[in-house]
Amino acid sequence: METEPLLVTTNDGVATIVINRSARKNAVTQAMWVDLAARVNAFSADPDARVIVLRGAGDDFSAGADIGEFDTLRGTAESARAYEATNSAAFAALRNCAIPVIAAIRGICFGGGFGLAAACDLRIATADARFAVPAARLGLAYPQDAMGDIVWAAGPQMARYLTYTAGRIDARAALGAGFLLEIVEADRFDTRISEIARTISENAPLSVRASKAAIRAALSHDADEAALAQAVGDTTFVSTDYAEGRAAFHARRTPVFRGR
Repeated sequence: METEPLLVTTNDGVATIVINRSARKNAVTQAMWVDLAARVNAFSADPDARVIVLRGAGDDFSAGADIGEFDTLRGTAESARAYEATNSAAFAALRNCAIPVIAAIRGICFGGGFGLAAACDLRIATADARFAVPAARLGLAYPQDAMGDIVWAAGPQMARYLTYTAGRIDARAALGAGFLLEIVEADRFDTRISEIARTISENAPLSVRASKAAIRAALSHDADEAALAQAVGDTTFVSTDYAEGRAAFHARRTPVFRGR
């Protein structure tokens, strides 16, 4: 139902969040930015959640922020800063989420939608996906922290091209820039997303969380994040999952991990 702007479901550790405004190309309202951040933060803190899939309803991922709100909610410098804080919080929730987040991208992935995808860990798209960061067409600056996601995800050269020109690129160009992990045929897209999500969910959750924290620390070169990654990694050594992994290896069976 499109009366629910965010649809959230969970199944065997896989949480799916659907941006559900297909009639508006899944444009994100201010209320939705706030709700999305809260939902992602809740899953990040949930020991039973193992991976998040973020996608758009219908044929598009997201056209970004709902420009229809800008005159009323972003019309002054003060309100613009307040609005930016809400979408930055959504980007940060994805970026800092303790568990992996997969962006499943069809069709349009523009502006704030591109920012959401850039903040995710893995990005997979159909061949018809299109990408743009059109802030320069609106006279706005893109949030600094979210720009960092774009630089890491697409590389500095592509970040410059997208933001300076407000131009669009196709899925093949996004793949070449390293922004996408894969381009998948439309008829296999949902299956492929499910395969990757299920594989992650079946692996040892503490190990996956430790890997995400360590990768983030390696990219940021931040001492606090390095210490956090070390602490998260240390928890695996005393976990029951580590004992289960060893036992399953010796018994030549599939391990069953509990995240503890």
